[in-house]
Amino acid sequence: MNSLWRYEQDDFVSQFFQIHAENPQPRLIKQAVEIIRKGGVVVYPTDSAYAMGCQIGDKAAIERVRRLRQLDKHHNFTLLCCDLSEMGTFAKIDTATFRLLKAHIPGPYTFILNATREVPRLLMHDKRRTIGLRVPSNPIVLALLEELGEPLMSVSLILPGDEEPMTDPYEIRQRLEHHVDLIIDGGFGDLKASTVIDLSGDEPELIREGCGDPTPFLVNA
Repeated sequence: MNSLWRYEQDDFVSQFFQIHAENPQPRLIKQAVEIIRKGGVVVYPTDSAYAMGCQIGDKAAIERVRRLRQLDKHHNFTLLCCDLSEMGTFAKIDTATFRLLKAHIPGPYTFILNATREVPRLLMHDKRRTIGLRVPSNPIVLALLEELGEPLMSVSLILPGDEEPMTDPYEIRQRLEHHVDLIIDGGFGDLKASTVIDLSGDEPELIREGCGDPTPFLVNA
């Protein structure tokens, strides 16, 4: 059965992995990545709030995420990267921006940058051709990224009608177990999503204040 069919079935129940927050079990990480590679939509903890994501080139999985979050075509999706070098593959980063990013990652920041041709068009902002990028410090996500070998498409887990991200993995399970393929319990998440800084223009712009302190980016503007 394909992922779109599963998405529409009430009798489909997602898998639920309890993964150690500091020392992720390799066996469970491998199983989680297998689910992602097979087109799965996964909920996982980050160094800010919980997030939802899938493989970056999987159109069907991306559309599932878009429907679950009710996102329009102008939404800036985020790519979770393992390091700054990988960010440079998917975004145009000049010397000044490189130095700024190097001083503040990994951390609870999402940076909006001009995308390179490596970014699937479906993930880019429809008009601006930008993409969100971040390097989290959460050990579970970093283990997933290392095993996957490429960035993970990600959006904050703020469901339609909610103003704040979900924090309790068991509540997440109750609400989403018929809609996603895997929920990773890595403990309680933060009440705030990542801080979003737009670095695609002439001056840095604060889009959303979250877990990360935006001051260093705005002071340097």
